[in-house]
Amino acid sequence: MIKNYIKSALRNLWKNKGFAAINVLGLAIGLTATLLIALWVQHQFRYDSFHRDQSEIYKLWTSFTEGGAHDVTSYPAADALVAQYPEVAAAARVYWPAETLLKAEDRESIKVIGNGVDPTFLEVFDFPLLQGQGSDALKQKSSIVITQSLAKSLFKDDEPIGKTIIVDNKNPHVVTAVLADLPAYTHFTFSFLIPLENDPSNWNTFTYNTYVRLKKHVDLSPLNAKIASLLSTEAPDLKNLYHFLYPLSKQHLHGKFENGVPVGGKIEEVRLVGIIGLLILVVAGINFVNLSTARGQKRAKEVGVRKVIGAKKGNLIGQFLTESMLICLAAGLFAVLLGILFLPVFNHLLNTQLTISGTGYAIWLALFTFVLATGLFAGIYPAFVLSSFKPIKSLQGLRAIPLSRFNMRSVLVVLQFSIAMILIISTLVVRMQIKHASERNAGYETSQLLEIALEGDAGERYELIKDELLSSGMITGVTRTGTTITQNGSSSSGNFSWPGATPEQSKNTTFRVIRSQADMIPTLGLKLIDGRDIQYPQLAADSNAILLNEAAIKMMGLENPIGQPFNWGDSNFVITGVVSDFITGSPYDDVAPLMIYASNDWMFNMIVRTDGRHSTTDRLVQLEHTLKKYNPAYPFNYRFVDERYAEKFKDQKQTASLSLTFSLLAIFLSCLGLFGMIAYVAETKVKEIGVRKVLGASVSSIATLLSKDFLKVVFLAILIASPIAWWAMNKWLQDFAYRIEMQWWMFALAGFISVSVALATVSYQAIRAALANPVNSLRDE
Repeated sequence: MIKNYIKSALRNLWKNKGFAAINVLGLAIGLTATLLIALWVQHQFRYDSFHRDQSEIYKLWTSFTEGGAHDVTSYPAADALVAQYPEVAAAARVYWPAETLLKAEDRESIKVIGNGVDPTFLEVFDFPLLQGQGSDALKQKSSIVITQSLAKSLFKDDEPIGKTIIVDNKNPHVVTAVLADLPAYTHFTFSFLIPLENDPSNWNTFTYNTYVRLKKHVDLSPLNAKIASLLSTEAPDLKNLYHFLYPLSKQHLHGKFENGVPVGGKIEEVRLVGIIGLLILVVAGINFVNLSTARGQKRAKEVGVRKVIGAKKGNLIGQFLTESMLICLAAGLFAVLLGILFLPVFNHLLNTQLTISGTGYAIWLALFTFVLATGLFAGIYPAFVLSSFKPIKSLQGLRAIPLSRFNMRSVLVVLQFSIAMILIISTLVVRMQIKHASERNAGYETSQLLEIALEGDAGERYELIKDELLSSGMITGVTRTGTTITQNGSSSSGNFSWPGATPEQSKNTTFRVIRSQADMIPTLGLKLIDGRDIQYPQLAADSNAILLNEAAIKMMGLENPIGQPFNWGDSNFVITGVVSDFITGSPYDDVAPLMIYASNDWMFNMIVRTDGRHSTTDRLVQLEHTLKKYNPAYPFNYRFVDERYAEKFKDQKQTASLSLTFSLLAIFLSCLGLFGMIAYVAETKVKEIGVRKVLGASVSSIATLLSKDFLKVVFLAILIASPIAWWAMNKWLQDFAYRIEMQWWMFALAGFISVSVALATVSYQAIRAALANPVNSLRDE
């Protein structure tokens, strides 16, 4: 029986191969898009999930009264957690990742990213160990743990354990363990680990990430209540700051805080992408159901004939469901093939490293379930409704129900075009928001500006390097800072005071803090509002000089700031100058109060402004020559500041690219369904069209007759989608302090696109039907 069902189904599908192709193609494209998105969503939820007892690993965060929460802590915090709280099994500090020069034996030096960590790091985390003992690997100060790829790069096929690696061209370290390469779904990026040096810094300096592994069955809430008093006990001068533990499993997706409370993060992007995937799936499913049920109506006479010759209702139900399931299974297999084909493109679009082979059973189960459900749902109408008709009624045939009449088919068409319209509006809003932020004045000249890491001997010979570069004629400005200028710098809250500051201001104010030296203003092209630039170390008296930005002066309420004292804890400064606001953090946020202070310590970044009158090649050659002269052991590495600044838009640009891609896909699928629907309507009205042509109807009037009902549905979809899209995108924009206002023309443009594409699709089939020869149309069956 099943064999006969399949044979009959294949014959019928071949007879109507055009509709079968539209059904398979539309459903397969929707399934492919959803499969790729599901892979990406699964990847995001897998972050750091490979560690043993992942639920017991936490990160220590610091809550700032006005600055949200940050995952940086002081050096003493880890030791205090282990000593004072029995719930803590182990704690490990991690210094931020840094690109470091490594050299092994007589091989060439290479630069890779590594971390300084506590010896307990491999007790807290469970990175797969290939060689060595994790518990002892970092106990010696001269030890180093490397990944499998780094071992291959440094030692080829030689045994790495016991070999010596020179770190930073001066410190020998012995390889004690080899880790498996890190999976793509971890927030760590290191290729090697070395033990941290003892840090004499106090509780006031927030520099490290601190991770802990709790003992079994610890209730987090009571423990966090106890940890909250740690800072007030150890550092009573730090006002309105407290520590809390946050699960490692939530760090990737829920890492955005306001007032110490998680308010989202990457999860917002994951939800958006997931919703897009579901919408695409809905559009594809609607197409399949609509075309399947529409074609089912045409088979009423077939049902009558089958019943007359003895077919039972069960036979007919089995036949129709078999045909529907065959199409769905074919679409599912085609979708897997398309997924494999387009996965590299999708990886490039979202900068990921997804693989179908690494997919868990859940995605395949979901895919199979959807295929099965769609096949059953699409086959319900012809299977149960048509099979129940009386033979006489069936042999009379069924008239096509106009799309303008309220029925399930018209509802589904409205729904799919509404989805397409929402995606188009969302794409426009996202792209306009990115354009709005990218055109925002950064506050300094990003072009012709480079940043070079001061590593090796470059830091000690900075003044020599600076003088030679300035004398070359190709460099117009040089300064150095603690971090790259495109980062926020460190954040400090409380413990500030200035003339006229209230106790509440001193206690609650948060400043962004940047270490710098002479010539920062001319090198960056900052606008000096008042006072002068810092000239340290050339001017020793400027060792306590600071610059403040306009946002800081406005917040402080100072009218004549130059020469005014400014205190940060036990450190006393004098306001030397005021600069215009410039963007260091996100271009979507308001500029925060900023303090730039003179320093000679921890100066890791050199900023160089080149002379644009010379070619880029000549300028880079001059820079490389000078850097290699004073720091020969290190390769010449640089980054253009405008490229670093552009990276701030990476996540939003990925979202925009994704929205655009799937908006176009939704429109294509909607129009594919519309194409099939109007072809079906034209086929059912073939004799009516022939009669009208014989009676003198024009091609345009017939095309209008066939098209108007479909266009009414599209206009209705626009009316429904517009308020939904406005609500959704207005909510999305609330995450950005610097944002656009939604305009009417965005909705008008999206509506115009939808109508134009739908009109083109409908008109093609309508005109084709209207141009058909009426003689053929009126010929008897």
